[in-house]
Amino acid sequence: MTTTPAIETIGLTKHFGDVAAVQDVSLQIGPGEIFGFLGPNGAGKSTTIRCLLDLIRPTAGECRIAGLDARKDAVEIRRHLGFLPSDLALYPNLTGRETLQFLANLRGGVDWAWVDALSERFDADLGKKVGELSSGNRQKVGLIQAFMNRPEVVILDEPITGLDPLVQLEFHTLMREHVDEGNTVFLSSHTLSEVERVADRVGFIRRGHLIAVERMDELKDKALRRVTLEFDRPVPASAFEGVEGVHTVSAEGDTVTAQYEGSMAPLLKVATAHEVISLSSASVDLDEIFLEFYRDEVTEAEGDEAPAPAAASSAAERA
Repeated sequence: MTTTPAIETIGLTKHFGDVAAVQDVSLQIGPGEIFGFLGPNGAGKSTTIRCLLDLIRPTAGECRIAGLDARKDAVEIRRHLGFLPSDLALYPNLTGRETLQFLANLRGGVDWAWVDALSERFDADLGKKVGELSSGNRQKVGLIQAFMNRPEVVILDEPITGLDPLVQLEFHTLMREHVDEGNTVFLSSHTLSEVERVADRVGFIRRGHLIAVERMDELKDKALRRVTLEFDRPVPASAFEGVEGVHTVSAEGDTVTAQYEGSMAPLLKVATAHEVISLSSASVDLDEIFLEFYRDEVTEAEGDEAPAPAAASSAAERA
């Protein structure tokens, strides 16, 4: 397996007027991994992807795919790349198969046995005109075209939109098979459960700044848990302040909710000094893990930028 990064950005920066949509993003993604790219809407995910694809030009910095310069080698990169945009647009009067034939011809041909296998796996109806398909069935056509040339690098922007759970499961299986062959999947999403389920590493972008990159297994080791305690009478949140492993505490009436890491024992020692009626515990969502462990980076990133005019902010979010 080659050691050349499948995707690389070096100081990637993109400004729209006075608005920094992406600021100094440096990232390396290796062959054989699913990389989850997380962030809220308007964070800079789609702008990063458009720079990688040479659909827009960076203000500063470099992008490379499969060792090739995203700008100088844009045509050659297309031979190694599969892409599904978040705003998939297809010709409504072509059937699904005609759409795939048109795109396959642009690529110089594909293995139609592989295309048929993908169609069967996704239970895709390729006989209907695209304009007559539901959003989920159009998305299936988009997924098939992204994988139909067996690309070294696949870039997927919000790929599970409209897909039912069974198709999502089949899609996740396909991604894992694809990277097991030494290929790479770049998965941009704000659907945190999806990224958590399939990614090997994750990066979190907020207001154009890449604030964290972590291996998913290491991040899960850091995972916070949330415990909800019901007492026989009100207990103030301050009773849990400074307790080992406890991060945040809130109290409402007779109920106290706390986020903690590690052993629950120190928290329970304080809790059982009072009359506990009930207790429940659950994992904290991935975004809360990021925001808790990287709160300083988030604050710094947001502090670097002055509030933008409304029109400029809207332009950046569309990007």
